[in-house]
Amino acid sequence: MNNSQQRGATERSQVRRGELIATGRKLFADTSYDALSMDDIAKHAGVAKGLIYYYFKSKRGYYLAIIEDSVADLVSRAAGETELPRAERVYRTVDGYLRYAHHHQAAFRTIVTGGVGFDTQVQSIRDAVREELIATIAEGAYGRRDIPVLARLALLGWLSSVEGITLDWLGRRELPRETVCALLMRSLRGTLHTIAEFEPECPEPPREPWPAALTGTGSVPTPVEA
Repeated sequence: MNNSQQRGATERSQVRRGELIATGRKLFADTSYDALSMDDIAKHAGVAKGLIYYYFKSKRGYYLAIIEDSVADLVSRAAGETELPRAERVYRTVDGYLRYAHHHQAAFRTIVTGGVGFDTQVQSIRDAVREELIATIAEGAYGRRDIPVLARLALLGWLSSVEGITLDWLGRRELPRETVCALLMRSLRGTLHTIAEFEPECPEPPREPWPAALTGTGSVPTPVEA
């Protein structure tokens, strides 16, 4: 097989793998890991079970690949849209987080609660998502991603509360997403105020340029639909 044929085979393999992940994302969107067997997955994907084993080695490997692919969308959203005002990026990051949790509930619960048992790989994915979200919030608040330890600790505490609130919201769904987003943004304002009291390097961002949901005044801005 020449180089051109090898590249073609590799590309086809990547496409096939991507198709299987896309199918898995739909299957596991609202279904727990234990609720689907490999036979179920293969039937829905319209492939032989052995093909899934070929690409992912095991059901667990397949599930982790699906989670990594789905959270990549969230991380990409958080890191993107750099042309927007910093405060708007923060708002869209929080709103995008809630959208992700709503549309990928099973994967979100897996990440936040630690996966199947105590899964170090899922913990690693969770840590990477947390770090990117904290960096994005810091960039929106202070114009830089590298912040003092105390500031990072405070933002991590806020993000932990976001995870808990989001889990409870998914279980109840008594409030619209926009209201929950406004709540999280306003609690972030309180966190930023507290950081400013302890850390001179991180003064509280001016209120005026920040979206109304963050300042606690006015109506919640209408986000762009995902």
